[in-house]
Amino acid sequence: VQLVESGGGSVQDGGSLRLSCKASGMILSVFTSDTLGWYRQAPGKERELVATITGGVGRIEQDSVKGRFTISRENTRRTIYLQMNSLKPEDTAVYYCHSASHQLWGQGIQVTVSS
Repeated sequence: VQLVESGGGSVQDGGSLRLSCKASGMILSVFTSDTLGWYRQAPGKERELVATITGGVGRIEQDSVKGRFTISRENTRRTIYLQMNSLKPEDTAVYYCHSASHQLWGQGIQVTVSS
């Protein structure tokens, strides 16, 4: 099983990005019931939990992104998403996908927001 993130990049302050994380090789029934999450790590800071989704219930864990970020999943594609709107320079970080069932991390993807 592998988690592969995509969709990162560089945007201006106020811009939007949608991150995707595909769980390659994961059995569909496991994926459907798995708790998947997005974490991020900014330079010089610890990795922090941004959002999780279990079944169809998504939860934003970081107060600083509430109202701007949304987590969702598409089970048939074994993919979760993180829609990020109204991005700010402080959102700049490497974003990681995580699977609770496999205790597995993706390779991480860079998001850079410039002012």
